[in-house]
This record gives sequence, structure tokens and C-alpha cells, in this order.
Amino acid sequence: MRFNLFENEIAGKFAKRFANAAMVVHQSPLPSSTQELVSLRASQINGCGWCIDMHTKEATAAGETPLRLHLVAAWRESTVFTEAERAALALAEEGTRLADAHTGVSDETWAQLRAHYDDDQIAALVVLVALINAANRLAVIVHQQGGSYEPGMFAAAVQHG
Repeated sequence: MRFNLFENEIAGKFAKRFANAAMVVHQSPLPSSTQELVSLRASQINGCGWCIDMHTKEATAAGETPLRLHLVAAWRESTVFTEAERAALALAEEGTRLADAHTGVSDETWAQLRAHYDDDQIAALVVLVALINAANRLAVIVHQQGGSYEPGMFAAAVQHG
């Protein structure tokens, strides 16, 4: 790791506020399994080992199956995700790959979101995609590697930080 964000006073203050913002999404009516799948997919795209580690382990601790976690990277080529989850995963990809598609999120994806989620859930999804992309960038910039995360570690660090 190039720099420990958890030990710096300014970064620590930011992390606490960031975690509070994330709590709004966590407490929303968006299913927690969908939250973890979306976070995992964006983290895969961004190559964030720390976040992939975190969201895989948090999803597993919450009862997500290994099969579904293994197939997130190829969700379009699998049969284990609901239509609602597929819409959320499409949003995660299109909202993460903004530079790859000048249109951003497609009308087709937006229509699928509208078909499966209410306004509060869509708000949570949009905020979640923005937050996980920010988290990915923070961790990748400082080269925070995955492998050592334990479920609940982030929440505990922010509470006590």
C-alpha cells in the first residue's frame, strides 16, 4: 500500500462521512443482495482488489451463494440472476464505464430499471454506483490490495475511527 487512508486524519474524517452516505443506501429498500452484486461488478470493472474482497465476503456472510458470486463477471451469460438484478448489473456497468459510452446509461437499461424498481430503489442504485466507483478509485490510487478483509471490518473501523 502506498498510503494508509485509515490512519490519516483528513482521510479518516472523509471515510466517516463516506460511510454515513453509504449507510443511507444500506438502509434503503434496495435488497442487500442487489447492493452487493452491484458493488462487486463495478469493483471488478475497476480492478479494485480491496473492494472485490470486501463485497464478496460481505455478500457471502449475508448468505449469497458462491455460484452467483462467481458468475457476476459474466452475468449476461448466466441464468442465475433475476431480471431485476440484471437491470441493476447493467446500470452498474454502464454507470461505471462512462468513458466507454458517450451516452452513459442507455434508455433500454433505464426502462428495465423502471420496470423492476421504485423511485427509492432507483435512487439507492444510482447513489450506490457513484459511491462504489469513488471507493474503487480511492483504493486503487493508494494500491490497497485485497485478501485481508473480514466481514464487518469497514463498519467497525468507521464506527471507532
